Amino acid sequence: MATYKKRGHKPKNKAEEARQWAEESTTAEVFNTLDTSASRTEQWVARNQNYILGIIGVVAVGVLAYLGYEKFIQEPKETTASNELFYPMEYFRQAQQQDAIADSLYTLALNGAEGKYGLLDIIGEYSGTKAANLANYAAGVSYLHLDQYDKAISYLEDFKSDGGTYEAVSQGAIGDAFMELGQTSDALNYYEKALKAEDNEFTTPVYLQKAGIAALELGQGAKALGYFERISEEFPQSAQANGVEGYIGRAQAAQ
Repeated sequence: MATYKKRGHKPKNKAEEARQWAEESTTAEVFNTLDTSASRTEQWVARNQNYILGIIGVVAVGVLAYLGYEKFIQEPKETTASNELFYPMEYFRQAQQQDAIADSLYTLALNGAEGKYGLLDIIGEYSGTKAANLANYAAGVSYLHLDQYDKAISYLEDFKSDGGTYEAVSQGAIGDAFMELGQTSDALNYYEKALKAEDNEFTTPVYLQKAGIAALELGQGAKALGYFERISEEFPQSAQANGVEGYIGRAQAAQ
Protein backbone atom coordinates (compact mmCIF):
# COMPACT_ATOMS: atom_id res chain seq x y z
CA MET A 1 0.00 0.00 0.00
CA ALA A 2 1.29 3.48 -0.83
CA THR A 3 2.22 5.64 2.22
CA TYR A 4 2.48 9.38 2.68
CA LYS A 5 4.23 11.19 5.59
CA LYS A 6 4.44 14.85 6.46
CA ARG A 7 7.93 16.01 7.26
CA GLY A 8 9.16 18.57 9.76
CA HIS A 9 6.18 18.50 12.10
CA LYS A 10 5.61 16.56 15.29
CA PRO A 11 2.22 16.35 17.01
CA LYS A 12 1.94 18.36 20.22
CA ASN A 13 -0.50 16.02 21.97
CA LYS A 14 -2.41 12.80 21.46
CA ALA A 15 -5.43 14.56 19.93
CA GLU A 16 -3.28 16.20 17.30
CA GLU A 17 -1.44 12.91 16.83
CA ALA A 18 -4.78 11.17 16.17
CA ARG A 19 -5.83 13.85 13.68
CA GLN A 20 -2.52 13.61 11.88
CA TRP A 21 -2.82 9.82 11.76
CA ALA A 22 -6.34 10.10 10.30
CA GLU A 23 -5.20 12.58 7.64
CA GLU A 24 -2.27 10.40 6.71
CA SER A 25 -4.48 7.33 6.54
CA THR A 26 -7.05 9.10 4.33
CA THR A 27 -4.34 10.42 2.01
CA ALA A 28 -2.79 7.00 1.85
CA GLU A 29 -6.17 5.47 0.92
CA VAL A 30 -6.58 8.01 -1.90
CA PHE A 31 -3.20 7.11 -3.35
CA ASN A 32 -3.94 3.46 -2.83
CA THR A 33 -7.23 3.84 -4.73
CA LEU A 34 -5.42 5.59 -7.59
CA ASP A 35 -2.79 2.88 -7.63
CA THR A 36 -5.47 0.19 -7.67
CA SER A 37 -7.46 1.92 -10.46
CA ALA A 38 -4.37 2.37 -12.57
CA SER A 39 -3.46 -1.23 -12.00
CA ARG A 40 -6.94 -2.42 -13.03
CA THR A 41 -6.84 -0.25 -16.17
CA GLU A 42 -3.48 -1.66 -17.10
CA GLN A 43 -4.79 -5.16 -16.55
CA TRP A 44 -7.87 -4.49 -18.72
CA VAL A 45 -5.72 -3.06 -21.50
CA ALA A 46 -3.41 -6.05 -21.28
CA ARG A 47 -6.32 -8.49 -21.46
CA ASN A 48 -7.97 -6.67 -24.38
CA GLN A 49 -4.88 -5.55 -26.24
CA ASN A 50 -5.61 -7.60 -29.33
CA TYR A 51 -9.19 -6.34 -29.45
CA ILE A 52 -8.09 -2.69 -29.10
CA LEU A 53 -5.41 -3.07 -31.76
CA GLY A 54 -7.95 -4.76 -33.99
CA ILE A 55 -10.34 -1.81 -33.73
CA ILE A 56 -7.54 0.65 -34.42
CA GLY A 57 -6.50 -1.44 -37.41
CA VAL A 58 -10.01 -1.57 -38.84
CA VAL A 59 -10.41 2.22 -38.50
CA ALA A 60 -7.02 2.83 -40.09
CA VAL A 61 -7.77 0.48 -42.98
CA GLY A 62 -11.15 2.15 -43.50
CA VAL A 63 -9.62 5.64 -43.64
CA LEU A 64 -6.88 4.52 -46.02
CA ALA A 65 -9.39 2.69 -48.22
CA TYR A 66 -11.60 5.79 -48.41
CA LEU A 67 -8.66 8.05 -49.26
CA GLY A 68 -7.43 5.56 -51.83
CA TYR A 69 -10.88 5.27 -53.39
CA GLU A 70 -11.21 9.05 -53.65
CA LYS A 71 -7.72 9.51 -55.07
CA PHE A 72 -7.34 6.57 -57.43
CA ILE A 73 -10.91 5.69 -58.41
CA GLN A 74 -13.39 8.52 -57.84
CA GLU A 75 -11.23 11.41 -59.03
CA PRO A 76 -10.24 9.76 -62.36
CA LYS A 77 -13.87 8.67 -62.80
CA GLU A 78 -15.05 12.26 -62.26
CA THR A 79 -12.52 13.54 -64.81
CA THR A 80 -13.48 10.97 -67.44
CA ALA A 81 -17.21 11.55 -66.90
CA SER A 82 -16.79 15.31 -67.17
CA ASN A 83 -14.91 14.93 -70.46
CA GLU A 84 -17.59 12.59 -71.83
CA LEU A 85 -20.35 15.00 -70.80
CA PHE A 86 -19.02 17.82 -72.97
CA TYR A 87 -20.24 16.23 -76.20
CA PRO A 88 -23.95 15.67 -75.36
CA MET A 89 -24.16 18.98 -73.48
CA GLU A 90 -23.13 20.76 -76.66
CA TYR A 91 -26.16 19.24 -78.43
CA PHE A 92 -28.30 20.19 -75.43
CA ARG A 93 -27.08 23.81 -75.61
CA GLN A 94 -27.73 24.00 -79.34
CA ALA A 95 -31.24 22.58 -78.89
CA GLN A 96 -32.12 25.44 -76.55
CA GLN A 97 -31.02 27.94 -79.16
CA GLN A 98 -32.45 26.41 -82.34
CA ASP A 99 -36.18 25.79 -82.01
CA ALA A 100 -36.58 24.57 -85.60
CA ILE A 101 -34.43 21.49 -85.07
CA ALA A 102 -34.64 21.29 -81.28
CA ASP A 103 -36.26 17.85 -81.17
CA SER A 104 -33.50 16.19 -83.18
CA LEU A 105 -30.82 17.94 -81.13
CA TYR A 106 -32.39 16.88 -77.83
CA THR A 107 -32.51 13.31 -79.14
CA LEU A 108 -28.82 13.46 -80.05
CA ALA A 109 -28.06 14.86 -76.59
CA LEU A 110 -29.88 11.95 -74.96
CA ASN A 111 -28.52 9.12 -77.09
CA GLY A 112 -25.21 10.41 -78.39
CA ALA A 113 -23.85 10.11 -81.92
CA GLU A 114 -20.69 9.30 -83.87
CA GLY A 115 -19.55 6.86 -81.19
CA LYS A 116 -19.82 9.48 -78.45
CA TYR A 117 -21.76 8.99 -75.24
CA GLY A 118 -25.15 10.61 -74.77
CA LEU A 119 -26.65 11.81 -71.51
CA LEU A 120 -28.24 8.41 -70.85
CA ASP A 121 -24.90 6.63 -71.31
CA ILE A 122 -23.21 8.94 -68.84
CA ILE A 123 -25.94 8.42 -66.26
CA GLY A 124 -25.55 4.66 -66.61
CA GLU A 125 -21.75 4.42 -66.83
CA TYR A 126 -20.72 7.11 -64.36
CA SER A 127 -23.34 6.86 -61.63
CA GLY A 128 -22.42 8.82 -58.53
CA THR A 129 -20.37 11.46 -60.33
CA LYS A 130 -21.15 15.15 -60.63
CA ALA A 131 -21.31 14.72 -64.41
CA ALA A 132 -23.98 12.01 -64.11
CA ASN A 133 -25.96 14.24 -61.78
CA LEU A 134 -25.89 17.11 -64.27
CA ALA A 135 -26.79 14.64 -67.03
CA ASN A 136 -29.95 13.78 -65.07
CA TYR A 137 -30.95 17.44 -65.20
CA ALA A 138 -30.26 17.81 -68.92
CA ALA A 139 -32.00 14.50 -69.71
CA GLY A 140 -35.08 15.57 -67.77
CA VAL A 141 -35.30 18.90 -69.58
CA SER A 142 -34.72 17.13 -72.92
CA TYR A 143 -37.58 14.69 -72.30
CA LEU A 144 -39.82 17.59 -71.25
CA HIS A 145 -39.24 19.28 -74.61
CA LEU A 146 -39.84 15.96 -76.37
CA ASP A 147 -43.23 15.67 -74.59
CA GLN A 148 -42.19 12.54 -72.70
CA TYR A 149 -43.37 13.85 -69.37
CA ASP A 150 -43.08 10.75 -67.19
CA LYS A 151 -39.43 10.34 -68.17
CA ALA A 152 -38.85 14.06 -67.64
CA ILE A 153 -40.14 13.80 -64.07
CA SER A 154 -38.10 10.68 -63.36
CA TYR A 155 -34.77 12.14 -64.43
CA LEU A 156 -35.38 15.56 -62.91
CA GLU A 157 -36.25 13.98 -59.57
CA ASP A 158 -32.91 12.14 -59.67
CA PHE A 159 -31.07 15.44 -60.06
CA LYS A 160 -29.61 16.67 -56.77
CA SER A 161 -28.82 20.30 -56.07
CA ASP A 162 -27.99 22.41 -53.03
CA GLY A 163 -30.28 25.17 -54.21
CA GLY A 164 -29.87 28.09 -56.58
CA THR A 165 -30.96 28.48 -60.18
CA TYR A 166 -30.50 24.80 -61.16
CA GLU A 167 -32.71 23.75 -58.27
CA ALA A 168 -35.37 26.33 -59.15
CA VAL A 169 -35.43 25.38 -62.84
CA SER A 170 -35.45 21.63 -62.17
CA GLN A 171 -38.34 21.91 -59.71
CA GLY A 172 -40.19 24.22 -62.09
CA ALA A 173 -39.64 21.82 -65.00
CA ILE A 174 -41.17 19.00 -62.96
CA GLY A 175 -44.12 21.33 -62.38
CA ASP A 176 -44.41 21.89 -66.13
CA ALA A 177 -44.44 18.12 -66.74
CA PHE A 178 -47.20 17.60 -64.19
CA MET A 179 -49.23 20.43 -65.76
CA GLU A 180 -48.97 18.71 -69.14
CA LEU A 181 -50.14 15.47 -67.54
CA GLY A 182 -53.17 17.28 -66.09
CA GLN A 183 -51.94 16.87 -62.49
CA THR A 184 -52.38 20.50 -61.54
CA SER A 185 -52.10 20.06 -57.79
CA ASP A 186 -48.73 18.35 -58.17
CA ALA A 187 -47.65 21.05 -60.60
CA LEU A 188 -48.49 23.81 -58.11
CA ASN A 189 -46.52 21.99 -55.42
CA TYR A 190 -43.40 21.97 -57.60
CA TYR A 191 -43.82 25.57 -58.72
CA GLU A 192 -43.87 26.52 -55.06
CA LYS A 193 -40.70 24.49 -54.49
CA ALA A 194 -39.10 26.39 -57.37
CA LEU A 195 -40.03 29.68 -55.73
CA LYS A 196 -38.44 28.58 -52.45
CA ALA A 197 -35.24 27.37 -54.14
CA GLU A 198 -34.13 30.82 -55.24
CA ASP A 199 -35.47 34.37 -55.40
CA ASN A 200 -34.19 36.34 -58.38
CA GLU A 201 -35.49 38.59 -61.14
CA PHE A 202 -35.31 35.88 -63.79
CA THR A 203 -36.87 32.66 -62.48
CA THR A 204 -39.07 34.05 -59.70
CA PRO A 205 -41.58 35.97 -61.85
CA VAL A 206 -41.81 32.99 -64.22
CA TYR A 207 -42.79 30.59 -61.45
CA LEU A 208 -44.99 33.14 -59.72
CA GLN A 209 -47.03 33.30 -62.91
CA LYS A 210 -47.09 29.52 -63.37
CA ALA A 211 -48.06 29.00 -59.71
CA GLY A 212 -50.79 31.63 -60.02
CA ILE A 213 -52.27 30.00 -63.12
CA ALA A 214 -52.18 26.56 -61.46
CA ALA A 215 -53.85 27.97 -58.35
CA LEU A 216 -56.57 29.55 -60.51
CA GLU A 217 -57.25 26.20 -62.17
CA LEU A 218 -57.61 24.63 -58.73
CA GLY A 219 -60.08 27.32 -57.64
CA GLN A 220 -57.63 28.80 -55.13
CA GLY A 221 -58.31 32.43 -55.94
CA ALA A 222 -56.70 33.95 -52.85
CA LYS A 223 -53.45 32.08 -53.36
CA ALA A 224 -53.41 32.96 -57.06
CA LEU A 225 -54.01 36.62 -56.23
CA GLY A 226 -51.00 36.63 -53.91
CA TYR A 227 -48.73 35.29 -56.64
CA PHE A 228 -49.95 37.73 -59.29
CA GLU A 229 -49.71 40.70 -56.94
CA ARG A 230 -46.11 39.79 -56.17
CA ILE A 231 -45.33 40.00 -59.89
CA SER A 232 -46.95 43.42 -60.11
CA GLU A 233 -45.27 44.78 -56.98
CA GLU A 234 -41.86 43.12 -56.98
CA PHE A 235 -41.14 42.50 -60.67
CA PRO A 236 -42.83 45.31 -62.63
CA GLN A 237 -40.12 45.19 -65.33
CA SER A 238 -40.46 41.47 -66.00
CA ALA A 239 -42.15 39.98 -69.06
CA GLN A 240 -44.70 38.38 -66.73
CA ALA A 241 -45.81 41.82 -65.52
CA ASN A 242 -47.32 42.46 -68.95
CA GLY A 243 -50.98 41.53 -68.66
CA VAL A 244 -50.72 40.62 -64.97
CA GLU A 245 -53.62 42.95 -64.18
CA GLY A 246 -55.90 40.64 -66.11
CA TYR A 247 -54.76 37.70 -64.01
CA ILE A 248 -55.27 39.77 -60.85
CA GLY A 249 -58.85 40.50 -61.92
CA ARG A 250 -59.53 36.79 -62.54
CA ALA A 251 -58.04 35.87 -59.17
CA GLN A 252 -60.14 38.48 -57.38
CA ALA A 253 -63.28 37.15 -59.04
CA ALA A 254 -62.37 33.59 -58.05
CA GLN A 255 -62.19 34.34 -54.33
